[in-house]
Formats: sequence, C-alpha cells, structure tokens
Amino acid sequence: MRSTLAVILGGGQGTRLFPLTEKRAKPAVPIGGKFRLIDIPISNCLHWGIKKIYVLTQFNTESLHRHITGTYKFDGFSKGFVQVMAAQQTIENKNWYQGTADAVRKNLDYIRSHSAEQVVVLSGDQLFRINLGEFLQQHRESGAEITIATKPVSRESVSRFGIMQVSAQQRITAFAEKPKDQAVIDSMRMPGGVVPGNQQGEDFLASMGIYIFDRKTLVKLLEENDSEDFGKGIIPASIHRHKVHAYVFSGYWEDIGTIRSFFDANLDFANPVPRFNFYDEVNPIFTHARFLPGSKVRNCHMHNALISDGSIIEGSRVEQSIVGIRSIIKEGSHLDHVIMMGSDVYESPDSKATVPLGIGKNCFIRRTILDKNVRIGDHVNIDYRGDESRRDAGIYHIVDGIVVIPKNAVIPAGTTIT
Repeated sequence: MRSTLAVILGGGQGTRLFPLTEKRAKPAVPIGGKFRLIDIPISNCLHWGIKKIYVLTQFNTESLHRHITGTYKFDGFSKGFVQVMAAQQTIENKNWYQGTADAVRKNLDYIRSHSAEQVVVLSGDQLFRINLGEFLQQHRESGAEITIATKPVSRESVSRFGIMQVSAQQRITAFAEKPKDQAVIDSMRMPGGVVPGNQQGEDFLASMGIYIFDRKTLVKLLEENDSEDFGKGIIPASIHRHKVHAYVFSGYWEDIGTIRSFFDANLDFANPVPRFNFYDEVNPIFTHARFLPGSKVRNCHMHNALISDGSIIEGSRVEQSIVGIRSIIKEGSHLDHVIMMGSDVYESPDSKATVPLGIGKNCFIRRTILDKNVRIGDHVNIDYRGDESRRDAGIYHIVDGIVVIPKNAVIPAGTTIT
C-alpha cells in the first residue's frame, strides 16, 4: 500500500443536497450524528494502509479543510497526508473543475510527483466499506491497467449507473453510461453465473464510481483524452485500448447524492441492525476527537434512537431519529423520523438569545432534517404530510417531501409548518 496514492472526488456544487450544501462542501455534510461524509472514504483508505490522500473539491471548502486538518494528523516519520486540493486558477488554466476526470487532470502534476504505482479514485459522497487490499490485489494479479469497482443491480436501477458487461475472467467488454434505450439495456444484461454473489433479479453490473488505475495509465489517458468525466468519456474510450477489469462488490453501498438518499441512509443508522455498521471495533470510522461528556437523558421515551455525545434530553419522546452532538431537547417535545445534527458549541446560560440553541418545550417535529446550530422555539409544529417535490420558504425548505431547516436558522415559538 505504500506505493498507492488515493484521490477522493469531492463532487460539484451539491445542488441536489441543497440546503445542506449551502454553506459547506458536500463531503463535509454531517452524517450519523457525529461524523462527516468525508470520514467514510478516508477511513477506508487508512484501514488498508493508504496514507497519501488527496481530496479534490471546489465549493465551500473552509469547513472541510478545517475538519481534515484538525482530524487527520500523521507523525513526522510516516510521510502520510490528507490534503484538500481546491480548484485553483493557473497560468495554463483559469477554469474550475469541469467533471471527475477534469478534476484529476488539473492535479496531474501532484500525482506525477509521487512514486505511486497505482492510484485509487474514490467518491467523497458514498457510504461503503470496501476491502481495498483485496481490490488492489485483484488489480495487480489480473494484470489490469484499470479496475472498476462494480455492484450487481436490478433492471429498475440501470438508468442511474454506468453499466458494463464482463467476460468470465472479469474483463470489461462493453460499457454504457446510464442507458435508457431498452435495446441497449437488453444487450448489457449479464448471463447467469458470470457475476459472483448477485441476488435474483440483479442481472446488471453497475459502476460504483471507484477505480484503480496504474499511475502511468492514468496520466496517459488524461493527457491524450480531454473528456471531462470518467464515466462518460475516459472509461468507455479505454475498454478496447487498455486492459480494464471489474471488481465485483457485494456489500452495502449507497450514493448520498440527494436529500432523500441522505435522509433514508441516516435514519437506518438508528435501527437495531443498520445496513452500514459504525459499530466495527476492528475498522472504526475515524472523525474529529471532541472530548465531549456523555449524554444526559431524563424521563424520556426512546425507540430506535441514536443519541450522540454531549446531548441533554429532558422529558421527551424520540422515535426513529438521529440526535447529533451537543443537542438540547426540552420537556414535552416529540421527534419522529428526525435528523438533528446538533450544535458546534454549548450556549452560555447568560445568553440573551430570544430562542435558545436546540429544540424548545412541547414541540412536535416529524420527517425533518435540522442542520447544525438550529434554534426551535417552544410549541413549534413541523408535520408536513404532502408530496411537494420542492419549496423554498426562507427559514425552511421542502425537498422530496422532507422538511429541511438550514444551518443557523431560527424557528420562532408557535410556528407551524404543514
């Protein structure tokens, strides 16, 4: 792994995750009560000995940079680093990143400066635990120049992914990016028995957006092909000119690209046996060490609730919800299917704020995301039951039928959102 370099793609502006990305980069979005999305791919790399990591991003990078520099520190003898590479203007190029391949292309000078034999390209907005050691071993033993992590999917999901055909030796023979034509989809269906570990009905192989390149191959491809994206341009053009293989992954993988996927994935963490396991003692997910006290819970009813460090909850009911760090919930309140991201600080008892940090007394909040440092006054009712796809109302937003209260927002006492 010492000869392997990791590049994590931070994504674009993150418009589908707005308003969570209004004031932060997509990889910096909090998840699971106390983590951030970027912690997932970085932890995957560190567990498998990859300690040279670039994170490529260009929007609202301050909080992401602060989180990374304050969390991932290596001793002076390891030569390891986790470094944010924000888009920058140069004499040769004054444009921002135009796509996944373009982002890596604009950082080729840094990639060339390392003696890495392979470059692992990961996504900064996905939930997964992948055995990078096994992935890299297959890449090397097969003699591949490019290996793509793939997952079996059903026909209904095909139009969301890059779909490929592979030979019995896992060499990719055809690739179609998000196909919608039925004839093309039919042609990409895998014959029975070729895909190991696939479930009934999962007859197609989808790209996970995770790649291993031989470094020399990656440099050559990006110098000779000006395509902006790996999936749309670089990979399809490489299949018949280079040895491109598939690594079939059968574990949990979720692309956190929309408010709906973010909401569903988070609430699953509160289940007794979540699909993504944070309770792995051998391979924990790393994040910023905050040294917060344990949470205090008094006279509450809780069912499928995940309560993070330093929270204070009094006389409330919390069901199928995530409660983030330093969360304050006052008496008589009821949370049902809520993601509460918590607060960055504890508010002083002498604070003159009209509405204190956290959730006030006798509130009912359902199917809602409360971003960091939100202030909810007493007797607030948030219970939207419609199917409106989008509404932006200033102090709140409705996205995919889910109410989102943005960071630092203040909801006055007595407010009703229905």
